[in-house]
Amino acid sequence: IAATQPSTNWHLKENARDHHTSKFSSKELIVRRGQAFVLSFNGTEQPEQNLTFIAETGPKPSKLTKTQATFGISSTVSKDSWSAVVQSTSSNSVSISISTPPNAVIGRYKLSVQSTSSGSSSSASLGTFVLLFNPWSSGDDVFMPNKAECEEYVLEEFGIIFAGNKNHISSFGWNFGQFQEDIINICLSMLDRSLRYRQDPVTDVSHRNDPKYLGRVLSAMVNANDDQGVVLGNWSGNYEGGKSPSSWTGSGEILQNWKKSGFRPVRYGQCWVFAAVLTTVLRCLGIPTRTITNFSSAHDADGNLRVDEFYDAAGNHLDRAADSIWNFHVWNESWFSRSDLGPSYSGWQVLDATPQEESGGIYQCGPASRNAIKEGDVELDYDCPFVFAEVNADCMYWNYDTATGKKTLIFSQSTIIGQFISTKAVGRDARVDVTNDYKYEEGSRKERDIFKKARKKLGLEDKFDPTAPTPQEIDQKPDISGKFKVAGPLEVGKDLNLILVLANLQSDAKTVHVNMTAWSTVYTRRPVHEIWKDSISVTLSPEEEKQFPIKIPYTEYQQQLTTDNTIEVTALCHVEGGIQVLVQRDITLDNPTIDIQVLGEARVNKEVDVEVTFTNPIDTEVTDCVMQVEGNDLLRGILEIDIPPLKAGEKSSTKFKLFPFETGPKHLLVKFSCDKFANIKTFKMVNVID
Repeated sequence: IAATQPSTNWHLKENARDHHTSKFSSKELIVRRGQAFVLSFNGTEQPEQNLTFIAETGPKPSKLTKTQATFGISSTVSKDSWSAVVQSTSSNSVSISISTPPNAVIGRYKLSVQSTSSGSSSSASLGTFVLLFNPWSSGDDVFMPNKAECEEYVLEEFGIIFAGNKNHISSFGWNFGQFQEDIINICLSMLDRSLRYRQDPVTDVSHRNDPKYLGRVLSAMVNANDDQGVVLGNWSGNYEGGKSPSSWTGSGEILQNWKKSGFRPVRYGQCWVFAAVLTTVLRCLGIPTRTITNFSSAHDADGNLRVDEFYDAAGNHLDRAADSIWNFHVWNESWFSRSDLGPSYSGWQVLDATPQEESGGIYQCGPASRNAIKEGDVELDYDCPFVFAEVNADCMYWNYDTATGKKTLIFSQSTIIGQFISTKAVGRDARVDVTNDYKYEEGSRKERDIFKKARKKLGLEDKFDPTAPTPQEIDQKPDISGKFKVAGPLEVGKDLNLILVLANLQSDAKTVHVNMTAWSTVYTRRPVHEIWKDSISVTLSPEEEKQFPIKIPYTEYQQQLTTDNTIEVTALCHVEGGIQVLVQRDITLDNPTIDIQVLGEARVNKEVDVEVTFTNPIDTEVTDCVMQVEGNDLLRGILEIDIPPLKAGEKSSTKFKLFPFETGPKHLLVKFSCDKFANIKTFKMVNVID
């Protein structure tokens, strides 16, 4: 006899509170593994001892692949298997506490119940629920003992991403939005669209209990390469046919667009977009994750722990090497244990979804144990040599003769890569420096020993490298030194004033021919447009220092600037009778500021006015002004406001209303764009009270 369809009460509120899943905007039960949840249902007339539950996930559930569990009622909770304990019964309904093992496969489960009486059995579906990783449970691979860190790295929807360059660190807010409507479903469909799932769905689903497996798979899925993943990268400086990478302010819009378009890659992203989307997906699934910014980040394409840069005789930075040094690069760290490597390699793991180099034939990177990077254990899984190089590579600067193809070493540097490695502080809007977690102090004996150890493990110590400079080239000493000093504000809309300082290090006079260039670049330091060039010849008396002022007017660079607001200035100094000296500086210009004022107290379920002001700092009119506003729990969706053109020096003031629906500290993100300034961003913390 078939039982009547039971009606299930999932106790959504109580379970969500106990499982730290209250922030999800879902009508479906979402719980974490390794912890009990309660449900009650009616329609079973049988004594509960005769009930058997079946939980199944994936396309072909089976006990063998740990994607199916069958369990009856027991008197006590089992620690490492699925179990059910009766909480209470009434005449026609029963309340059950179901416990899941801390290493259960995560994903969407179907739950059904079978009841047996006098030889005949009937089964009925109770519905579906979603099971996630549980950093609050000590048995879970992602267990994080510090509760404040769990709050930040799993439950916090607002992030700060650091950018700019090593001389000038800037930051902007980001709305991770991992609990926004439908994001959980999009994250689960990402798993089902991965190459691993397409090749072998049964095996793929059976590995979904393992954070290192999922981290690696998702690092591939966030970029569009190989698998029609979420975001298409573009570093050209031309973003026609899509949105410029610096225009995004949150992951929600990107993930929603991906789904809406029938899962076609969203155009366009650069490193922080890939990292922010991966943060959203991993936090959503319950893996503690944060974004990390590395300044002067090496992209070592050929795996020799060395980055080569080439300049022509005129001082132009040539875009001819596969290697590069980015002003900054953003990747992720996720927190989980490494049973494959041993306890000393557990903790923070580096994942990088930016498509830079292939690993195992596709664009994915990590998880690389941060401890392994620090200790130079580059042979360990996964992709440690690439990450080690990002923070440790040596740099070689070469003069390249475009006519003959001959290259001459200008100088080499072993201390400039991997600086000010940064992440947002726990529970506050500040920067924390984690450089010492990636390497021993730059220039210390220990740091050089680790570098040698890594070279040795990669077989680079014993191998003759014909592209490497000779010891004589490395040891040559220049006759002069040079540097660019900033002499004025670094702001879009203002002239750029620099001073080239040249000093004669010798006790005899030197004649120097200097070729100078300035190019607009992308943040990866890829040159896009020439802005300015000049050359001078100077004579420096013994030990003399001379200063040469340089002025690049706003009118000269305004048309050429990329949305990254970056300019690379170089001076290649040809010293008569001596070796060449390269003086180089990367400059990031600040956008003008916008100001946010909340007019009154922000109270839950009450309107509050916000005023945003912007003053046009340049002496021409700006047009096509538009403002975009978003903020979880403060307003639904993204608000767009068109603003009339602003004359030179004119101030605009724009008001709009917020309607907060949750208490606590919330963040409002505002972006202003016009024809002369791209994507001016700011954020404000709004404390919502009852």
